Amino acid sequence: MITGMTPLVTVDQVRDAEKLLSNVARETPIEPARGLPQRYGDVRYKCENLQRAGAYKVRGAYVRISNLTPAERDQGVVAASAGNHAQGVAVAAAELGAKATVFMPTSAPLPKIAATRGYGAHVELFGETVDDALVEARAYAERTGAVFIHPFDHADVIAGQGTVGLEILRQAPDVRTIVAGVGGGGLISGIAVVARSLRPDVRVIGVQAEGAAAFPPSLAAGRPVRLEQYSTLADGIRVGIPGELTFPHVRDLVDDVVTVSDEDISRAMLTLLERNKLVVEPAGAVGAAAVQSGLIPTDGPVVAVLSGGNIDPLLLLRVIEHGLAAAGRFQRFTVTCSDRPGVLASILGLIAERGGNVIDVLHQRSDPHLRVGEVSVALSVETRGEDHAEHLMGALRDSGYRIHPGRTVL
Repeated sequence: MITGMTPLVTVDQVRDAEKLLSNVARETPIEPARGLPQRYGDVRYKCENLQRAGAYKVRGAYVRISNLTPAERDQGVVAASAGNHAQGVAVAAAELGAKATVFMPTSAPLPKIAATRGYGAHVELFGETVDDALVEARAYAERTGAVFIHPFDHADVIAGQGTVGLEILRQAPDVRTIVAGVGGGGLISGIAVVARSLRPDVRVIGVQAEGAAAFPPSLAAGRPVRLEQYSTLADGIRVGIPGELTFPHVRDLVDDVVTVSDEDISRAMLTLLERNKLVVEPAGAVGAAAVQSGLIPTDGPVVAVLSGGNIDPLLLLRVIEHGLAAAGRFQRFTVTCSDRPGVLASILGLIAERGGNVIDVLHQRSDPHLRVGEVSVALSVETRGEDHAEHLMGALRDSGYRIHPGRTVL
């Protein structure tokens, strides 16, 4: 039960965690953000996507397992995750000589399953969601005596994640605002502990995907509230309820929690890839998405944490296409025209003359909405942005073609 007296993690605990991690976690770089309009000011990225196992999760997992007694460690550890926590636990357990069992949902991406096994953990696939895997992991702990390693709701985990905050303050002493993604709340809690203790003038802002934003209603209610349903491409922060321990940290220490759409996230990922040469997974890009969406104050240096880079290549392909569409650089639309020789060539020629690049073409003659003698032509076209796309479609309309805009759906 959460009360106003729930003990919070201290900055001394975070400092102790940093000592434990000195030869384990790397101090990831802070890089200037590129590709943002000048109005956003001084924005920098804390690149935890370059961390061991591809995410910040190894920090908290290692601190939690290292603080177990030898007898507890001999019993092994167990976790449930769809990706980053699984890999963090696998790496930490291997470093500390503990056997790790990780339950992952059957929907987990194959590269993440392979990576978790590659780091030495025994992987069990169970259920369709992380919640299903979580129930089975707890049952396994009860049956075997293995220690359950929670992905966020433990003081050691929060302290480990808080070392990201210590690094930020050392690397960017002029920082005015720190932005980080929020799922269960472990990372933002740890960062907020550090900021409030050492730099109370620094704002700490959490970011959730709007399709899985459990903290805003929970903060409004004064207690963790479970979402009835939640869905987002940012699977790393797809959490239905705040933690019993992380909730008071966010409530008492974090300045604000904002939300971004999947379209915002995909646009941010595209900018990070194109302009910053950084591969970042959807959950890792929500801080950058909040900055690009104008949700973050720009009255001083901003550091946005890129919390992870573990993304399935197939999803990356879809996100790139979605990001191009969201930025107006990839258009799908249907042109209705007469079914006679030369018309298609005229359409393609008009698009080419105005600088559009046709990616694919699909004829449809059986649509019941077509008149006799008409054909619909579905086109995917690469453009230079929203203004160029509108100019191109306007030219088609001016030439007498009926245009029906479409969209890319993830």
